[in-house]
Amino acid sequence: MKIKKAVFPVAGLGTRFLPATKASPKEMMPLVDKPLIQYVVEEAIDAGIEEVIMITGRGKNAIEDHFDISFELEHALKGKNNNKMLEEVQRISNLVDFWYIRQKEPLGLGHAILRTKDLIGNEPFAVLLGDDIIHSEVPTIKQLMNIHEKYNASVIAVEKVDKKDISGYGVIEPKKLDDRVYQIMDMVEKPSPQDAPSDLAIIGRYILTPEIFTALEKTVPDKSGEIQLTYGLRHLLKQQVVYAYQFEGKRYDAGNKLGFLKATVEFALRRPDLGDKFREYLKGLEL
Repeated sequence: MKIKKAVFPVAGLGTRFLPATKASPKEMMPLVDKPLIQYVVEEAIDAGIEEVIMITGRGKNAIEDHFDISFELEHALKGKNNNKMLEEVQRISNLVDFWYIRQKEPLGLGHAILRTKDLIGNEPFAVLLGDDIIHSEVPTIKQLMNIHEKYNASVIAVEKVDKKDISGYGVIEPKKLDDRVYQIMDMVEKPSPQDAPSDLAIIGRYILTPEIFTALEKTVPDKSGEIQLTYGLRHLLKQQVVYAYQFEGKRYDAGNKLGFLKATVEFALRRPDLGDKFREYLKGLEL
């Protein structure tokens, strides 16, 4: 079955970027000249996604406004004959069909995905997290779609992570099947380095079968009252096989300050209109 729908959980508070995110969504922070969330939405569209479901929360109106028509801005750009920018603004508002659902309380990633049950229905779907910005020739979520088409099952993106950093991730216990393809035997949420079952960490790209909703409904909230997707996936493992794919591409953890800065520099250097001048500027820095 062709995957047409993608879920974007964007209800987080963005506390790691305070005070910048006190009144503005973290997802709207600019990476060169586009907000973070637009990169991830464009990845989904390039992979063939036709409907985007945003799980939002209070203070996230700017995300909806960004992907909506802006009559005043378009009128101003027309008046200035700025046709190039006008085309770009109109392109953003015509990218894809959007749906918005509120997550009234921050009750975890699993809870956010569970809110989409009625809109998803009985079909597989994609989940993309905006903190992970991935530069790749083939959209990362498309790479997972290809594996899903082969195995007709849920597929999770994984990446090798240094053991010293592994406690910040969900980690899989893998059984290797093919180049970059693993069957997941179990998974652990944020293990200590000595308890991690592997160095393959779960990254924010998923293809999920609709059975995940039943699994999440059975998932007990953790100590903080949140429903963790990792625990829901462990329930799903009892019903069906789940696969992992070690994607091809370079990931930037834009959810932390250093990762965001690295992404900004490297994306700017790749730009044909900025790269050469920015590279020369960096070479000449004396601090």
